[in-house]
Amino acid sequence: MGKQKQQVISRFFAPKPKPSSPPSSPPPSQSSPSTPPPKISATVTFSPLKRLRTSQLLSPLNKPPKIPRLSSNPDLPESSRTKLSPHTQNPIPHSPNPTLHQKFLNKLLEPSHEDGEHVSTSNTTVSVNPKYTPLEQQVVELKSKYKDVLLMIEVGYRFRFFGEDAENAARVLGIYAHMDHNFLTASIPTFRLNFHVRRLVSAGYKVGVVKQTETATIKAHGSNKLGPFCRGLSALYTKATLEAAEDVGEGDEGCGSCNNYLVCVVEKETVGEKSGIDVRIGIVAVEISTGDVIYGELDDNLLRTGIEAKILSLSPAELLLGDPLSKLTEKFLVAYAGPASNVRLERVSRDCYADGGALAEVLSSYDKMGESHLNDNPHGEYVDLEEKTKRHLAIEAIMAMPDLAVQALALTIDHLKQFGFERILCLGASFRPFSNNVEMTLSANAIQQLEVLKNNSDGSESGSLLERMNHTLTISGSRLLRHWVSHPLRDRNMINARLDAISEILESMGSHNTYSDREYDGTKLHRLLTSVLTNLGRSPDIQRGITRIFHRTATALEFMAAIEAILVSAKQLRQLQVEEEDKGDHLQAKTIHSPLLKKLILTASSSNIISSTSRLLSALNKEAAEQRDLPNLFVVSEGAFQEIATARTKVKQAKEKLDLLIGLYRKQLRNQKLEFTSVAGSTHLIELPQDVKVPSNWVKVNSTKKAIRYHAPEVLTALDELSLANEELLLVCRSAWQNFLNEFGGYYSEFQAAVQALAALDCLHSLALLARHKDYVRPVFVDDNEPVQICISSGRHPVMETMLQDSFVPNDTSLHAEEEYCQIVTGPNMGGKSCYIRQVALIAIMAQVGSFVPASSAKLHVLDGIYTRMGASDSIQQGRSTFLEELGEASHILESCTGQSLVILDELGRGTSTHDGVAIAYATLQYLLEQKRCMVLFVTHYPEIVKMAKGLSGRMGSYHVSYLTMQKDEPKGENCDYDDVVYLYKLVPGVSERSFGFKVAQLAQLPLSCINRASVMAMKLEDAVSKRAKNRWTQKILQESGRNDEDGDMKEYKEMFSNLNLAAVSQDINPAKSLHCLRTARSLALELINR
Repeated sequence: MGKQKQQVISRFFAPKPKPSSPPSSPPPSQSSPSTPPPKISATVTFSPLKRLRTSQLLSPLNKPPKIPRLSSNPDLPESSRTKLSPHTQNPIPHSPNPTLHQKFLNKLLEPSHEDGEHVSTSNTTVSVNPKYTPLEQQVVELKSKYKDVLLMIEVGYRFRFFGEDAENAARVLGIYAHMDHNFLTASIPTFRLNFHVRRLVSAGYKVGVVKQTETATIKAHGSNKLGPFCRGLSALYTKATLEAAEDVGEGDEGCGSCNNYLVCVVEKETVGEKSGIDVRIGIVAVEISTGDVIYGELDDNLLRTGIEAKILSLSPAELLLGDPLSKLTEKFLVAYAGPASNVRLERVSRDCYADGGALAEVLSSYDKMGESHLNDNPHGEYVDLEEKTKRHLAIEAIMAMPDLAVQALALTIDHLKQFGFERILCLGASFRPFSNNVEMTLSANAIQQLEVLKNNSDGSESGSLLERMNHTLTISGSRLLRHWVSHPLRDRNMINARLDAISEILESMGSHNTYSDREYDGTKLHRLLTSVLTNLGRSPDIQRGITRIFHRTATALEFMAAIEAILVSAKQLRQLQVEEEDKGDHLQAKTIHSPLLKKLILTASSSNIISSTSRLLSALNKEAAEQRDLPNLFVVSEGAFQEIATARTKVKQAKEKLDLLIGLYRKQLRNQKLEFTSVAGSTHLIELPQDVKVPSNWVKVNSTKKAIRYHAPEVLTALDELSLANEELLLVCRSAWQNFLNEFGGYYSEFQAAVQALAALDCLHSLALLARHKDYVRPVFVDDNEPVQICISSGRHPVMETMLQDSFVPNDTSLHAEEEYCQIVTGPNMGGKSCYIRQVALIAIMAQVGSFVPASSAKLHVLDGIYTRMGASDSIQQGRSTFLEELGEASHILESCTGQSLVILDELGRGTSTHDGVAIAYATLQYLLEQKRCMVLFVTHYPEIVKMAKGLSGRMGSYHVSYLTMQKDEPKGENCDYDDVVYLYKLVPGVSERSFGFKVAQLAQLPLSCINRASVMAMKLEDAVSKRAKNRWTQKILQESGRNDEDGDMKEYKEMFSNLNLAAVSQDINPAKSLHCLRTARSLALELINR
């Protein structure tokens, strides 16, 4: 084998005919066309660098530069000078035949750096390279058109990757990549497209699927008989568009209850316009698989706390950055979309909207999409009028959007056009502002530190408030509950409406925690709700299903599953006999009392929903949908699907023509028992014994020892006609299916409302189950004109209570705007301070979500926001230290909170020196109490703040988490243990002077010698502080009594205090000496008193 390889390599140096060009001309860069290169038959292993070079999908290589003549003229350009040796400075001679030498390097050796300089990608039209196969030429053209897309190209029964795409796919998917002709290639089977696309998208790639746009039959009858199959990009996939996309949506590897928001961010500098405001940011978030569109504009400060809160509440799957962005905003967004977050990031330029025009572009696109939607919807004048009215209202809503939000919307529309999903933005009903007057504000730190959506340990939902509250049975209900928890209400009527609905569901369950005097059998409500939601939970995600239908990417099976689930649910809910209006004075005994429940049930079970779903389902054949049989999917009736009926007739006629041919051959061969047979996919074969003679124009297909199978020329012609008729039928059915999906667009808003109502019913049922299983109580909200207050009796932390079961210690909370509205909480480390303040905030959030709460009673005022400053973290990537993060969040709180807000500050000022920290904490507390007058929970280890705060005008109370200590009688030596502390976790009035940091050091398993040394140092520091305090007290006493004589009583006072100090220091070390010092000090004090 080695000899053969040597022979093959030597062919590169075989002499060739000299070129016809004159000797003075430079040698050509390529071989003459008349002399083809020798064929290489040996297998050569390429180096990794060679494989990398050949795997890149580039346009055809430019011709290598001509070799310059030898010249030492310094005036010539550098490219024309002779290359000199770096060692001898002599000219480097060229090889006798540089063309062959260059060819040798290109084929077998490592490519040089100089070689690589000639590899360039052409941005213009790709020229045809004779070395590329027709398929490879298609690949080059497609790759030059879609440079940032990982392409999967359909070739036969496989999807193939080429070049760098093959290398990336092999790494992510774990498949084999190899050299094939000019490119590295890898492939997957077509039936695994769903699975592999999801894996590539999860790895962060933008994946494009290129399919064959013609079948073999159509190609054989078209003008492209000899060329390759025509191919084109059929679908693009990213994280935000995957669930709504064709072929791969609604897979088992989907994100389920998670939202996949595409968030577009643009900004504008506003320096000097408003104090503390750095930029104004516009946001548009689109959930393409559900049709949810959120927009807003906000002013943000230097630390970008505003955009951080919005991004954390959305948890986007993809970020679209509208360049240019400020460095601080870009740093935050890039850090958020880091490798650990699994968030895809893409940049787009908004220079085209720099001078305006975004609104005109949006309205133009919107108008075109609306007109197209109306043209595709054959519903008559009434529906057209209804759609035009909705579109008019949506345009008015867009006109009222802020300028930056309009820019973000324009960029989003442009981005979605490449996926074909821009139609979702033409539904004005799905638009809602980011911030409004009916939702509570949660700061970014509050969402993180209160663990509302995710825990702080591994970033999962386990252990979060959402996970504890989530007892939903459907995927759409789980998504809606996530929105409810992250966006609590601040409208008292809406909160009470949810609470009334939950109370009625609880009553139907037979729960004891209900507040109603109604005496009717309501168990039917609970029974029907459970049945409806259980059935929906077993069905696919109907919310994403109807949106995929609207996007025209749903399959027939998905269509029928979603529509049938809605129809069955509507019919079941109709059994509750909820009427839109009470007709007459006679009311049925079994009825729904909650207005919210009644509204949701009516929306989900309206007569329009039932009639629309029945009509849509009656047009389809369920068995054909389950078998993915598109030609037999539609039920042809009078006036419907006439094109399909015509195409089916053609297919039937072609089949009949084939069947009639067998009679002709029976007569011709004189065999009345002759029948067509099918073998290995070949149909209409005529099987005859070996000795039977047939016409010479019959085509032998295959044979056995006893028989030969033929295709007669008439059969081949008829089969060709049948195949063509089937192709035409398939095309007609595909067109009819698209028109059928377009028709659904007229019902989308109504179906979307029904699905949202079912999701809301699931959320209310989930909250009712939570209240029943956890023994929660209904919170009571005072009127808006009453003072702000938070009064909780025996409150419990909703997450910690589940973990600790009966061991959790409840606590009371009483804050009132006209009484005590600030609590300063001190106490030992790990004593339960942070748990207490978190439970107050979580109970307030749960109450304003509309849920029952973990307490024996709760009386609250509706809060407009919860702001927290908790935890310790830095942001090195954004150039922010721990203390800067701490004070930045405190600054945001002071700027944003109002008199109806709850503010929680946990150990503010610990990130700097003691005096600075105490001063900053005190000043912040003073500002909140005197300027904002909001509800405050202030946790600190600085007892001095309590003393300083006594002079504040606001009403403040000091509390600490209680504990017990057990003092030991033995003297403390080098290996001594420290005071045993028993945490009681009960909040009581007073101030804790000790934090018991050494107990935490023991739990952290610091070396005992280190702890002992720290204890000694702490005693010395306390002694020094005590001395200074006593000396100041002594001076004060002496000044008041007027005794300043150094030789008189002054010495006795000093001696008395010296003995007291010595007794305190030696108490643990030498008790006998300590007792002696105390007796001496007592005798001196008695002498001074008796004088």
